[in-house]
This record gives sequence, structure tokens and C-alpha cells, in this order.
Amino acid sequence: MSFSRRISTQLRSSCVHLPTTIILATLMLAMFFIEGTQAQRTPTISYITQEQIKDVGGTVEFDCSVQYASEYPVIWTKNAGDSVFLSTGSTLVIKDSRFALRYDPNSSTYKLQIKDIQETDAGTYTCQIVMSVVHKVSANVQLSVRRPPVISDNSTQSLVASEGSEVQMECYASGYPTPTINWRRENNAILPTDSATYVGNILKIKSVKKEDRGTYYCVADNGVSVGDRRNINLEVEFAPVITVPRPRLGQALQYDMDLECHIEAYPPPAIVWLKDDVQLANNQHYSISHFATADEYTDSTLRVITIEKRQYGDYVCKAVNKLGQAEARVNLFETVIPVCPPACGQAYYGDAERVAATSLASVGILLAFLFTR
Repeated sequence: MSFSRRISTQLRSSCVHLPTTIILATLMLAMFFIEGTQAQRTPTISYITQEQIKDVGGTVEFDCSVQYASEYPVIWTKNAGDSVFLSTGSTLVIKDSRFALRYDPNSSTYKLQIKDIQETDAGTYTCQIVMSVVHKVSANVQLSVRRPPVISDNSTQSLVASEGSEVQMECYASGYPTPTINWRRENNAILPTDSATYVGNILKIKSVKKEDRGTYYCVADNGVSVGDRRNINLEVEFAPVITVPRPRLGQALQYDMDLECHIEAYPPPAIVWLKDDVQLANNQHYSISHFATADEYTDSTLRVITIEKRQYGDYVCKAVNKLGQAEARVNLFETVIPVCPPACGQAYYGDAERVAATSLASVGILLAFLFTR
């Protein structure tokens, strides 16, 4: 006979003279008491450790306190895609010397410890009371492992853009806590955002200029270790720009003279020299040389050899690339006195007697000029 039925029989036998309503009320109170007592004995997890944040190489301990679970298995699992079974009851299942399990019978607490924490240990750990295949009581604790920033491969590595176009450089990094991304330029030059630094994963330049080209630094930092950095090279394609250091040059007959122009362009341009709309080439009258000082800068020199009358006049330095072209003029005119350089020590062109006579005349003119001062 059940406990509630015994209570009902005893009440009926001992309280036959009591009013029926009192008997019924007493019976209901007894049944509520019994049901409440039974409900209190349902297995529960009374405590679970809160989220833990640890460094690589550290130690962590998770506590799971249970009540009314002495007849049921208590297990620890790690949830990382597929669940990894770690322990059952007071027995450790995983074969890893870094893991340990202790059971404290006084507090009914299952203590899971992990030593020498690795990055792969991060995840959700679950303490679970298994009452049946479908009836379980669970509690979770999150383990986060501090990791230094590592810039991802999907970040921008280098970029080539045409002048005036929009440019977008991207930088992403893994790590915990989530890294902050800072942008800087080489030599702390001002960014196109008009500031020395910029915070964010994406650095945008709405209309890129040739002055924006160069090296940009993407720096990821989260306070763990020294952070990570990537150098991103931005090349800006632009039409040639030519500057002439000396637009007018004088030289005496039968001497050499160098005509120069400096070209700024990317991609590197084709460079030619012209006179009277005729392209010049290397021969006994002219020598052309180009010297690239950087990807975007080229110095071009035209040497006019043993100048003759017909070689005086305007020369054109012309540069062409896929974005456009530019040209600049240099005027070569006749002088009586040779200009040095490049005429210094020049005594091997033309007739030797004429050269010697010209040199003596030049010296005489210079001396006369000095004495008359």
C-alpha cells in the first residue's frame, strides 16, 4: 500500500467524527507535501565554474557541484564541433596527462583540471547528469585561451591602382582577445585619411594620388605578446611628369654638352629624345643614357658629342606610358668659352692645332677678364 493511501486510511479511521471537508483538506495537504519532497530529489547541478580566460601554458580547474545525483553518472565533455568524452563519474577517460579529475564527496563536486593549456583547449566544457537517453541535466563553462595576433592570409599583400581610382586595403587577424588593427605609413607619413594612424580592418582611399604610393603598415595588437605586422606596398600608376633642371644650356663648338630631364611615371615609361621632330639614336653625334633611381623615377641624359653648328637648337625629352605622355624642351645655344663640365680636359676632338689654339684663346680671354676687374 502506498504512503498516500495509508495516510488516507488512517485519517478516515481516526477522524470518522470530523467533518468531511476537514478530512479532505488534510489529505490534500499531505499529498502536496509528498509530491514536493519527491520533486526536491530530482538531480540538479547546483554550481558550475564561470567563464575562464587563461594564457597558453597555464592551469585551469572547472568545478561542477551536483545534488541528488548519486545514482546517476556525471560526465564531462568538451564541445568543439564533435563532442569529446572526458570523464564519467570519478574516472578520467581521456588519455592525456595534462588532464586530471577529482571528486569531493563532501560537496558532491567533480573537479576537472587542465595543465599546460594549449590554444586547442579553448572551447565549451559541459558537465552533465545522465538520467536516461533523453533526460539529461547540463551546465556549460567556456574556456578562452589568450593568443597573440596572427594576420590572416586573406589580408591585402600588395596593390596596384591607377591614379584617381578607389583603393581598398584590408587587414584581418586572429587571436584572443580580438586584436585591434592599426594602420600607419612608412616613416610615419600622413595617411590619406589626414591622420598619422587609422583604426579599422579596411583602409579606403576614395581617389588615390601618386603621392599616396608607398608602404603601409597593418599592425594587429591585443596586448598578448608583441603583436603582428604586415607591410603592404601600394603602387599607383600615373602618366609621366617631366622636369628639366636646366632648360637652356650653352656650349662652344667642338665640345660636348649633357642635356638632362627627370621623369616621374609608373609604370616606367618609354623615353626618347627628338630634334626637329626626328628621334635621336646613339651614334657618333649623340649618346643617350637612362638611369632609374627607383621604380617611378628615371633620369635621362642626352650627350651632344663634338657640337657642330647644326646641332644647336631645341631638343625634346619625351616620355610615354599606358596612362599618357609628357614632353619638355631643352635649348642648346652657342658660346665662345667652353663650359666645364663636361668640356674639362677635352682635347681629342677635331684638329689638334685648332683645339690647342682654342684653348689658348680661352685662357687669354679669361686672364683679360680677370685683370680688367
